[in-house]
Amino acid sequence: MDTLKLDVDPGKGVSPLGRPSKYTDEFRRDAVGLVQSSGRPINEVARDLGVSHETLRGWVRKAEAPARPASPGELSADERDELRRLRRRVADLETEKEILRKAAAYFAKEMGR
Repeated sequence: MDTLKLDVDPGKGVSPLGRPSKYTDEFRRDAVGLVQSSGRPINEVARDLGVSHETLRGWVRKAEAPARPASPGELSADERDELRRLRRRVADLETEKEILRKAAAYFAKEMGR
């Protein structure tokens, strides 16, 4: 039996734990596609690819899981990122406003002497 080798590029992508992933997104998609199209057991495909069967099983489950629609009031990842960015911007603007208020008070006091 021929062993199928797919490119594994260390450092591409990020694992769920936040560390660099050992496998590229393309490798994961190809591995899942191989499981789905070949009809072979996950254990066998995982062994041929040199991947843990649990890792491959997780990729297949994730690929087959229906996209969960956001419930009303729940923010998407992009919206959460934008909200974080806007909150930082508001904090910066409030700091600038406070500095300008103090500077205006200082110069008003100096001009009144």
